[in-house]
Amino acid sequence: MAIRVMDMFCGISAFRSAAEKIGGFEFVGYCECDPTAIAAYRTLYDTRGEYFCNDARAINTDELPDFHLLVGGFPCQPFSACGARRHFEDKRGLLFFELARILEAKKPAYFLFENVPPIRSICEGKVFTAILSEISRLGYCCEWQCIDGRAYVPQSRKRVFIAGYLDTRCAGKILPLRGKIAAAVAELTSHRTQGERVYDSGGSAVTQTATGGGFGGKTGMYFIDMNADAKMTDVARCITTRQDSGIGKHKGEKSGVFVEYDGVYPVINPDRETVRQNGSRIRPNGAPAFCLTVVDRHGVIHHGRVRRLVPQECFRLMGFEDSQFFKLRNELHLSDAKLYKLAGNSIIVPILADIMTNIKQVNAKYGIVKERN
Repeated sequence: MAIRVMDMFCGISAFRSAAEKIGGFEFVGYCECDPTAIAAYRTLYDTRGEYFCNDARAINTDELPDFHLLVGGFPCQPFSACGARRHFEDKRGLLFFELARILEAKKPAYFLFENVPPIRSICEGKVFTAILSEISRLGYCCEWQCIDGRAYVPQSRKRVFIAGYLDTRCAGKILPLRGKIAAAVAELTSHRTQGERVYDSGGSAVTQTATGGGFGGKTGMYFIDMNADAKMTDVARCITTRQDSGIGKHKGEKSGVFVEYDGVYPVINPDRETVRQNGSRIRPNGAPAFCLTVVDRHGVIHHGRVRRLVPQECFRLMGFEDSQFFKLRNELHLSDAKLYKLAGNSIIVPILADIMTNIKQVNAKYGIVKERN
C-alpha cells in the first residue's frame, strides 16, 4: 500500500521529487501561496484530482483527504540568520502551528518537517522547545537532525529535519542519517567555451576544485564567494533565492564560479565592476588595449574572472533533474530571477530521498499504515 502524502508549503516540492525517485508514495494534496511556485508545481507533477489550498490558515481539516505522511518546509524567514529572527512574533513563524493543527485533526502516522539551523537556538532555545513540546502534546514522538547538504552535493547547506511518528517502534529508524561523502563536481562542457560551461553536481571531477592545485596556469572551476573579501571553497555556499543579485555585503553569503584563463585580457575600469557602461569591459586574450582617455583606467587580467552560478547549476546543486529545470524554463518561460528563487527556497532532494526511504522501510517492516487503516 502506498504511503499517502499531504504536501505543505510545497514550493517546487523536493519532497515530491524525492518520493518519485524511490517510489511507494502517493500525493493527495498540496498547499502553496506563491503563484510562480504553484504554476511550477503543476508543471512538474500530475496534480489532477488532488486537494489544493493557497493558504494554510484557510485549510478546513474536515475537507482534507486522509493521508499517512505530512511533509513541509515551513517558512524559515522568521528563524533565518538572513532575516530579523522575529520567530513567533512574525506571522509566518506561526505557520508551524497550522501544521500542528492538521496533525491534531488528521493524526497521520508520520510527519517530516524542515527548517534552518537557527531555529534550535533562537531565544535561548525557547522557540524550538515550544515546537517540540507541541509535537509531544499531540502524541507524537520525534527525532531531529541538522544535516549539511555537502554530504550529498557540493553545496554547504545546513538544515534541520524533524521526523515524527505515532508508533514507538519507529524510534531511531528514520533519523539520524549516517554520514556520506559528497560526489565531486563534474563538468559538462556541451562544446561551450570555458566561461560558459555548466557544471554537474555528481560524477567524477574533470575540473580543478579550490584545493586541486591552485592556479598554476590550469583551467577549471572553482567556487568563490560573491563578496569583497572573497574566499575559494570546495563546495558552493548555500543557494539563496537571490543568486542573481551580484556582489553581496555579507561574507560567504553566496558563491559564484571562478573561471581560469590561459592568457592576458585587457580590461577597462577594473575598479568599477558595478558601474554599467557601453560595450565590453574585458577584451579577448591578446587583443589591443582600450583607447586611452583622461577618465578611464586600464589594466589586464592574468588568470580569470568570476561569474555567478547559472540557474541550471543551482537546480543541480539542489538535486533536481535537468529535465525538471528545462520543463520549467521552456514551458513556463520563467526568468532567471524566478528560477533562482524557486531553487533557493527548496530542499536538497537526495537528503529527503534518504529520510523518506527510511520511512518507507520502517512502515513496511511493521505494517504501520496497514494497521491504522
